[in-house]
Amino acid sequence: MTTQYILESQLALLLAGLQPENRLVCRVMLYTGLRVGDVLALRKDQLRRCFGITEQKTGKRRKVGLSDQLIKEITRRAGSSAWAFPSPKDPKKPRTRQAVWADIHKTAKALRLHVTAGTHSMRKNYAVDLMEKYGDIEHVRRALNHSNPTVTVLYALADQLVETYDERRNLHRRKR
Repeated sequence: MTTQYILESQLALLLAGLQPENRLVCRVMLYTGLRVGDVLALRKDQLRRCFGITEQKTGKRRKVGLSDQLIKEITRRAGSSAWAFPSPKDPKKPRTRQAVWADIHKTAKALRLHVTAGTHSMRKNYAVDLMEKYGDIEHVRRALNHSNPTVTVLYALADQLVETYDERRNLHRRKR
């Protein structure tokens, strides 16, 4: 199941409905464009305004940054754990991707959002935001660390694809 871009108004509702720890994970994804697995693999001692990581999926190096406010919130929530996002069951382990995804899915369903929301939706929202800010697909491609620019286009223009889908769906409903 492919996750979709989430409209800003829906994203605000979704974030408000998430458990605080998962909301913070999503905020980090929206701020950095990192995949959920890379965010959950962060250790507190890595957190800086600018730092490098090796992406789990691709093995590529990437520089990311966090705001002072995010670092402060993550550190406070993590407590004595070495992990930035510790598991609630065992602080010696990181939170799981499945737990974050389940919270997003459950919240989207409860809010009756007509979108397939998941952790990867945050990466698509990040790409759309970058495209709006810079208007340069190459900038977005580099920020996402994509090898294939075609994939980047799908991410960066995801908001337009959602709008087109909504228009077609509404037109189909009116014809009935």
